[in-house]
Amino acid sequence: MITDGSLVHVPIGTLRTEAGAEIPEATIAYRAWGDFHGKNLLIVEHALTGDTDARSWWDGLIGPGKALDTDTWCVLCSNVIGGCAGSTGPSSPHPKDDKPWGSRFPAISIRDQVTAEYRLLEELGVREVQAILGGSMGGARTLEWTLMYPEMVRSAAVIAVSARASAWQIGIQSAQIDAIEQDPHWHGGDYYQTDEVPAAGLGTARRIAHLTYRGEQEIDERFGVMPQPGENPLGPYRDPAQRFAVESYLDYQATKLVERFDAGSYVMLTDALNRHDIGRDRGGLNKALASITVPTMIVGVDTDILYPYHQQEHLSRNIGKLMAMAKIVSPVGHDAFLTETRQMDRILRRFLVLSCQGNPPTPPEKP
Repeated sequence: MITDGSLVHVPIGTLRTEAGAEIPEATIAYRAWGDFHGKNLLIVEHALTGDTDARSWWDGLIGPGKALDTDTWCVLCSNVIGGCAGSTGPSSPHPKDDKPWGSRFPAISIRDQVTAEYRLLEELGVREVQAILGGSMGGARTLEWTLMYPEMVRSAAVIAVSARASAWQIGIQSAQIDAIEQDPHWHGGDYYQTDEVPAAGLGTARRIAHLTYRGEQEIDERFGVMPQPGENPLGPYRDPAQRFAVESYLDYQATKLVERFDAGSYVMLTDALNRHDIGRDRGGLNKALASITVPTMIVGVDTDILYPYHQQEHLSRNIGKLMAMAKIVSPVGHDAFLTETRQMDRILRRFLVLSCQGNPPTPPEKP
């Protein structure tokens, strides 16, 4: 395993999806930090628009002396199947003709993402994982890991997610998908061979999503009804160039995502979140939760709009082997698990103490 933080691509063969489609010659990309010595692996799962560079998006939590201490642990983060940061996705070349997969890329589920990650670990020769931890879509994958491969996972931290997608979540996420698919530059998902990108649709999707990622209190305290400096949204006629400050903020967030993320992957991964349901084919949610034997910490955010705290309370009440429950208190909302570094530092340190029962792994002596 390469652990210097560089991006590594690993072929995993043909991936057969939960729904019966196939992705031939699939590849999963990963980055890892810290020496690996068999039993000291931590898997960090990224969220919807995250990537393998966990040290960047979880800044302050991964590295020497930090909560996920790379002097003790090997920390690995892979890009999900269907993504656009190194793993096979809609923008990747199809093995038949070397043209982008586009609309030929099959729908995927959270379980398919976990299957692909398991295949990656098999290729890397990993037999045991000390802990898997992730938030949002990463939390959904973490939860599925505890049910799909419990023999491989010693502990899990499930952060800011639910046991299944709620109707509200499916509705708000489907609106984002629709914004992209209604963009005339979408071309049914086959825009890759044109000079056009569905930027307007992806930007709108991001604006909708970002409002669910942040807390209402935080947004209102930051922007209120202030106009964007130099603009006047209160003129005699509506002018889209004259914005409130919050509109400018959302435009900025939209532009940033369009510059770094693929619209096809956004549709695929958002649809995967719509399909999230750990109770499917397992006798329902509570039966599935009760069957979990992996010691699991549940973490939620008190102001989360997208995955409200009552959903984490439901997990904690029904999970078979609850390790602990933690609450992030923040006006930020769902994104607090990414932004509240001090609180997450305490939570992750406590998680690893409980995971190891106070005895972290000792690296082998160097000859």
